[in-house]
Amino acid sequence: MLIVVATTRPEEIQSFLGPLRSMDNAEIALAKDGAAALELVRSKSPAFVIVDEGLPDMKPFALVTEIMKINAMINTVAVSALSSEDFHEESEGLGILASVPLDPGEEDGIRLAEQLVRFA
Repeated sequence: MLIVVATTRPEEIQSFLGPLRSMDNAEIALAKDGAAALELVRSKSPAFVIVDEGLPDMKPFALVTEIMKINAMINTVAVSALSSEDFHEESEGLGILASVPLDPGEEDGIRLAEQLVRFA
């Protein structure tokens, strides 16, 4: 199962990614920007895409919209500083599976891995 992680800060989120890497048959592919993530979506058809804030070329919800245009069956997760209410409001209609705090740690990775297993 391929998980694409679109982020400019792979070192900072290593503890978050650890539990995801530990999932059965999981492979993590890092994308440094939205364009690279979209290329992986087109060429590899990942099971999940995790979209971080702060990408140099796209806002997270814009990237999710582009992913949906390519393949609406790909599950997405967004790293966001928004409150739960604001996140729900901003992401309505995008089908985002979950949100993750801006500085996710190992516990966030464990919770997300548990969710992803249910959708894999």
